[in-house]
Amino acid sequence: MTRLPLDRLAGAPISWGVCEVPGWGVQPPPAQVLDELAGVGLRALELGPDGFLPTDPTALRGLLDGRGLRLVGGFVPVVLHRPEQAAAAQAELRRASALLGAAGADVVVLAATAAEAGYDRPRRLADEEWDTLVTALDEASRTAVASGLRLVLHPHVGTVVEGPEDVRRILERTSVPLCLDTGHLLIGGVDPVELARAAPERIGHVHLKDVDAALAAEVRSGRTSYGDAVADGLYRPLGAGDVRIAEVVDTLERGGYRGWYVLEQDVRLDREAAGGEGPVGDVRTSVAFLTGSQRPAHPTGALAGERGRD
Repeated sequence: MTRLPLDRLAGAPISWGVCEVPGWGVQPPPAQVLDELAGVGLRALELGPDGFLPTDPTALRGLLDGRGLRLVGGFVPVVLHRPEQAAAAQAELRRASALLGAAGADVVVLAATAAEAGYDRPRRLADEEWDTLVTALDEASRTAVASGLRLVLHPHVGTVVEGPEDVRRILERTSVPLCLDTGHLLIGGVDPVELARAAPERIGHVHLKDVDAALAAEVRSGRTSYGDAVADGLYRPLGAGDVRIAEVVDTLERGGYRGWYVLEQDVRLDREAAGGEGPVGDVRTSVAFLTGSQRPAHPTGALAGERGRD
């Protein structure tokens, strides 16, 4: 596998269980997340859910600068397929883009959500809703550019762009770049290696996740909710699951990708799991896998031993 330097890697608060979904679970304080993220050698991160970190760009930059961190981008979930919600969605994008741009970020990572909170209910669009979504994505791209940013669309479980047909439509009907999220694509039924091979020019950002394929199949079939699967260990440290992470990275690098790789091993913590070392051990294992540094033969994080896979 192509070994990646630390200056191409970024972290994300979701690897510490920090999520925008109401009632997601125990969420560590910002200082802990930032200290541990920097402590494993990462020097960049995505923003996390709205309000987790300061919404004043000067305060945000000061908080990150003090730990030698820089901001890569932020995840912005909005409803784009409903005309009656278009104004609110674009206003949220303008607000988020202004913050990200002023704080020195590069990219807006957009998810086209359904109307419901959370990601447990997939939504299939009618043709007229697809028309609305495509138009809204063009406007969203202009909003990001106005703040000096690039916009990428994140195919994501439980949103209106999830499975193979959704991704095909986006590639055919828009020019918006994609966030290639190895975990969400696999869960949705898209092979991330094949997508990287088929459309290298459309990959604008990358989220690296490893996944337990059996749990992913449970989610895809509807037998298990997404939230419950995450709590049960759906996501694994990189190299310890069933995604062909090494092949994804090699394919992207051969295809000319030179952007960020954001490590995301989503967790949903209860108080017992949040105690002790917590999720940082799994993040450390993932960093070691990508950089080729010394790593243990098996995942070592507090969560890894509880997942029952090995």
